[in-house]
Amino acid sequence: MAEFVLERVIAAPRQTVFALALDAGLHLRSMARYGETMIEAPDGGVFTEGSTVTWRARHFGIPFRLRTMVYDVDAPSGFRDRQLSGPFGAFLHVHSFEEHPVGTMLRDTVSFRSPLGPIGRLVDQVFLREYMRRLIEERNDHLAAEAEAEAEAEVHGRTLPA
Repeated sequence: MAEFVLERVIAAPRQTVFALALDAGLHLRSMARYGETMIEAPDGGVFTEGSTVTWRARHFGIPFRLRTMVYDVDAPSGFRDRQLSGPFGAFLHVHSFEEHPVGTMLRDTVSFRSPLGPIGRLVDQVFLREYMRRLIEERNDHLAAEAEAEAEAEVHGRTLPA
């Protein structure tokens, strides 16, 4: 299986970063340029233990559907999501949140395997691993911006618009 790990320090409390990572709306905002939508959404717009969601997106000009489940939710330390059905042979994303002197250390560990045996493994190593890394990095850019804005507003006693 292909795998990568991303780490990022976010200047916001761990509980804030954790909560935003489970916000389905944030995910949609972070993937808007790919036309990602939810066909099946979690109750209340927030992922909880056992939540399933069906995503629709377009990557490489090809429309995809991906159904995932969130599990092992351990607030505010982490959670996992995995593919139930979709384009991958297997897909697992482990989200970890640790205290850091500046705020929160966000760590994403993503493991996946494309179908089609040896051809899929070659695609994973040559192209897809880097593409997936950039997607998660882009999502984390949005997560950091929103978490840091929320933390800044809290310090100054303001509330952010919904």
